[in-house]
Amino acid sequence: MSQSWQDLVADKRQRQKVTIPKDWLIDPPPDTVLDVTAFPEECGLLSERELQITCKVDVNALLAKLATGEWSSVEVTTAFYKRAIIAHQLVNCLTEVFVERALARAAELDEYLKSTGKVVGPLHGLPVSLKDQLAIKGLETTMGYASWIGKYAENDAVLVEILYECGAVPFVRTNVPQTLMWPETYNLIFGRTTNPANRSLTSGGSSGGEGALIHLKGSPLGVGSDLGGSIRIPALFNGIYGLRPSYGRVPYEGAVNSMYGQDSIPSVLGPLSNSLSGIKGFMQAVISRQPWLKDPLAVRKKWDEEAYALAEHGGGENLCFAIMWDDRIVIPQPPITRALQMTKNALLTAGHNVIDWQPLKHLELTNAISAVWKAGSAEDFKNTTAATGEPIISTMIPAEDGGLTDHSVRPGPAGISAYQMWQIHKTKAGLRKEYLDHWRKTQAVTGTGRPVDAIICPGAPFPAPPHGKNWNTNYTKVWNALDYVACVFPVTRVDPSVDTKKPPHEFLNELDERNYNTYDPAIYHNAPVSLQLVGHTLEEEAVIAMTEIVDAALKASSQS
Repeated sequence: MSQSWQDLVADKRQRQKVTIPKDWLIDPPPDTVLDVTAFPEECGLLSERELQITCKVDVNALLAKLATGEWSSVEVTTAFYKRAIIAHQLVNCLTEVFVERALARAAELDEYLKSTGKVVGPLHGLPVSLKDQLAIKGLETTMGYASWIGKYAENDAVLVEILYECGAVPFVRTNVPQTLMWPETYNLIFGRTTNPANRSLTSGGSSGGEGALIHLKGSPLGVGSDLGGSIRIPALFNGIYGLRPSYGRVPYEGAVNSMYGQDSIPSVLGPLSNSLSGIKGFMQAVISRQPWLKDPLAVRKKWDEEAYALAEHGGGENLCFAIMWDDRIVIPQPPITRALQMTKNALLTAGHNVIDWQPLKHLELTNAISAVWKAGSAEDFKNTTAATGEPIISTMIPAEDGGLTDHSVRPGPAGISAYQMWQIHKTKAGLRKEYLDHWRKTQAVTGTGRPVDAIICPGAPFPAPPHGKNWNTNYTKVWNALDYVACVFPVTRVDPSVDTKKPPHEFLNELDERNYNTYDPAIYHNAPVSLQLVGHTLEEEAVIAMTEIVDAALKASSQS
């Protein structure tokens, strides 16, 4: 008979505990201290050199020092490892810690550089964190399932293999929700990941461990996955950058997943970082290794420098951005609207055109994507946990004991026929065509002779909410349904003195009224506020370049 899930969890927690070097243990602040972002620099564990290394958030600058040997990979990996362990003790963001393996890899890279004078690849010596979904040979990948404890990977996922070829140093794996199908991060093995800016708020999900770790500068570059917003939501809530590429641009082969075999709305892998150079560097590096030769579903498309130069977007001069103030389902709360206005003002000052975006059938699009998931998700979760009797989490609301208020099975609809599923696919395909035509028609109003270059919109109708309260993901998953590229960028933080509650508007529906009624600026104090920039399918290069332009405009505006 299989071990009980409780026994598996107890064993796994003990094994995780012993992987953390005792010299790196700290006395974390009490739970009443909500903002812990400054703690890694104040706790005394990191030397001045290690602080210098981990506070250099621009990945290009890090890579330059690694490539010249000014900083060794061993010292950079050690610095980020120590900071990652500090982060874990503050917000519970890690699952797998493999210090000796990572430092041995870093030492090999240092020796290669010393003996040849050359780097191994474009990410030479750089520590990279991975969501607990990316298989690493010889390690467990639980993906938040107690039922998967004890399953060791026989091979690296293709993306991990490519990262090694690029000279990277995978060094930790990060926490996720059970099943991945949550925009928050909690599971029965490792528990809950919290938000470093305010630990009473969620770090997002399902790449919530990545978001929180990078927020605390415990990793310069991480990899998450995105089925309905799972890269972008943690990026939004943690004030970092995150890219949702189109289907197949980054290889997925060998990664574990929920609902494996569902390919109407594929999950995608993508980068999270404190710098846009990390986002660009990751995409360039991975694509340079021709992932389509290792993953049959990877798109055969080289990095396009002409597209990055915005050849189809006027060379980046006098761009026309469209601001989507709301999705006609839920009106965003005041901090989000303020971030949109700040971004509009910065772009106008920088000499770009800005118009309003009219959302088209967002509810129909998000309903279609949800119907695809729900068709088989309950059966998938049940089959995965059947051997151990592990409960399927049905809520993210905390109980007083730190667990959850309920562990009953999440309800799911009865299975639908293949024909019914085909009708959902047909509807989605039709909506994608309508949306493309809708975008093309904006050529008549942009003033550039082109359609809108990119859409700037909320990624959620609220900042990072309290645990268990992230109930709306339509602002991210609509772009998954359309397979549009989307990049998150930080704008500001919640300021209760500025982001006051506004008088009631005419509510669009009950959800909109709920969003209005639950807003209290004091709850969100200090929460990061971010937005997303959206471009067309497989337009990763242009989306990164346009996000750089928006980011630069915001930074220039803040300094003026």
